[in-house]
Amino acid sequence: MAEQPPPDQDDGPSPVTMLLVAVLLVAGGYLLSVKLAEMNRLQECVMSGRTNCAPVATPSPGG
Repeated sequence: MAEQPPPDQDDGPSPVTMLLVAVLLVAGGYLLSVKLAEMNRLQECVMSGRTNCAPVATPSPGG
């Protein structure tokens, strides 16, 4: 009887996939922290009683 080779084993995700997931998590964490800091700054402004806390978008001249 001939010996059969062992079935291929799944070694899990490749290192490139793991690196991509790590980069996406870091980028998402950074964007989340920036958004939370912006919201905190706006909330602190409103809580201090100011009325002009939110930036107003103005149209650019000539456009």
